[in-house]
Amino acid sequence: MLSVKNLQKELRKKKNPEQAKLLQRFFKTGPGEYGQGDIFLGLTVPQVRKLSKKYKTLSLKEVKKVLTSKIHEERLAALLILIEIFEKGDENKRKQIVDFYLEHTKYINNWDLVDVSAHKIIGVYLKNKNRKILYKLAKSKSLWEKRIAIISTFSFISENDFSDTLKISKILLKDKHDLIHKAVGWALREVGKRSQADEEKFLKKYYKKMPRTMLRYAIERFEEKKRKKYLLGKI
Repeated sequence: MLSVKNLQKELRKKKNPEQAKLLQRFFKTGPGEYGQGDIFLGLTVPQVRKLSKKYKTLSLKEVKKVLTSKIHEERLAALLILIEIFEKGDENKRKQIVDFYLEHTKYINNWDLVDVSAHKIIGVYLKNKNRKILYKLAKSKSLWEKRIAIISTFSFISENDFSDTLKISKILLKDKHDLIHKAVGWALREVGKRSQADEEKFLKKYYKKMPRTMLRYAIERFEEKKRKKYLLGKI
C-alpha cells in the first residue's frame, strides 16, 4: 500500500548511521549553523529519488506530512514527489503545486533541497508568467527563500533568458551569507556558459562590490589570465 507511513518505513529501512554522521557535518547541523537540528538517515539522493517515483501518487495532504518532517531525507522525498506531480500535471495542478511549495518554504531549509526543486517547479512554472514573486523572495529575510529566488532562474538561463538572473543577482550582491554568495556566483557562471558577454557586462559593473566567493564562482570558467585580472581588480 502506498501510504506515507510505508514511505517513511522504506526510508528508514535504508538508513546508514555512519553516512548520516557525515551528512550532518557536511550540511552544517550543529548549534548556530545554517542546518541546525536537521536529522539525517544517511541515504543517497538516488535512493530517495527511486522511492519518490514509487510514491508519486500520494496526495498533497500526504506529501505535507513528509515535507514537514524533522528528517532531511523525508523532506527531500516530498520535494521529489512534488516535482513528479508537477511535471505530469495540467496547468491547474501545476499552479496548485507552486502555491503549495511557496506556502511551505520554511521546510525547504537546506541548500540541496532548494537546488533540487526550485528551478524544476517555480522556474518552469514562471517561464511564461509574471515573475514578481521571485523579487519578493529575493528580498526575504529567509536565507532559503533568497536561494529559491536565484536558483529558480536556472530554468530561464537554460533558454538564454538572463534578465531576471542578473536583476536578482544585483539584489543579492550585498547579502551576508556564504550560501547566497555561492548560489549567485553559480548562476552568473551559468549565464557565462551561454553568453560570456552578458556575464561580463554585469561583472564589469559590479565585480568590485561582490563578495570574494561570489566572484570566484562567477569567473571559474574564464581563462586564467582574465580570471586573475578580475581577482586583482584590474579589469
